[in-house]
Amino acid sequence: MKLARFLSIPILSVLFLVGVLYYVTVFIFIDDWLSLQTSAGSLNALIFTFFASLCIFSYFVCVLKDPGTVPSSYVPDVEENQLSDQESGRIGVQAVKCDKCLGHKPPRAHHCRVCKRCILRMDHHCLWINNCVGHKNYKSFVLLVFYATVASTYSSIMLISSILDKEWSSSRVNGWNPMTSLKLFYVTSGVMIFGLTLTLGTLLSWHIYLIAHNMTTIEYYAGSRASWLARKSGVTYRHAFDVGTYKNITLVLGPNMLKWLCPTAVNHVKDGLTFPTLRDNS
Repeated sequence: MKLARFLSIPILSVLFLVGVLYYVTVFIFIDDWLSLQTSAGSLNALIFTFFASLCIFSYFVCVLKDPGTVPSSYVPDVEENQLSDQESGRIGVQAVKCDKCLGHKPPRAHHCRVCKRCILRMDHHCLWINNCVGHKNYKSFVLLVFYATVASTYSSIMLISSILDKEWSSSRVNGWNPMTSLKLFYVTSGVMIFGLTLTLGTLLSWHIYLIAHNMTTIEYYAGSRASWLARKSGVTYRHAFDVGTYKNITLVLGPNMLKWLCPTAVNHVKDGLTFPTLRDNS
C-alpha cells in the first residue's frame, strides 16, 4: 500500500524535523520577537503556517504519487528508430531495451535498482520520500523543494529578528546563567536552520537549471559525457529535449502560469512515452 511508504525512518525523520522547525519558529522565534498575542505576531505565524502547510502537502504528493511506469505493452514507434547513428548520438536519442525488465524503454526512462522497475523520465530515487522522482511527480518534487526553501528562509528571518530584538542580560540564578543555555539554543538552531536553507536553496537552484534546459539529473551527467565524446569526434552535441526555455518550463509546470505553484495541477502531463525534441522543431 502507498500509505506503507510513510513507515520508513527517513520519512518519519523528515516529518519530525518539520514539526520541530515549525514549533521553534512559531512558538519561540515569532513569539519572543512579536508575541503571538499581537496582530503582527499572528500574521507572521499565519504566513509561516501557510508555507509550511504547502510544503507538507507537496511532500505527501511526492510520497504517494506514482512517478510513472513503462506499460508492459509498450513498443517503440518505428519512426523513432529511423534516425541515423550519427544523428542519434548528436542529439542523444536512442531506442534501447532494459536488461533487467527485459522490455523496451521509452526515451528518458531508466531502471531504478531500488524500485526494481523502469521509471518514466526518471530524475533520481529519493531516499527522503521513499519513492522515485519521475515523470508524474517531478513537478510536486520541485514545488516541495521550493516551499521548503521559502519556509526555511522565513524561519531564518524570524530567528535573526528575534536575536536582534532580544536583550542578552548576564544575570545569574543560584550561580547559573540562563542566558548561556539560551544562547546555546539559538546558536544550535541557527546552524541547523541556516544549513537547511543553504542546502535547500542549492537544490532548488539546481532543479531550476534542469527545468530551464529540460533535463533530468541522469540526463545532465550522461549529457556531460556525451558532450565530451562528441567534441573528441568533432561533432556538436545538443540535448535532444531542450526545446527552448519557456517551453521547457511549461512542459514541467504546465501552460497556465496561475497553476505553476499547485503541486496537483498536472493535467498537462502526458503518458511519458514521447516528448518534443529538437528534431520536431527543426
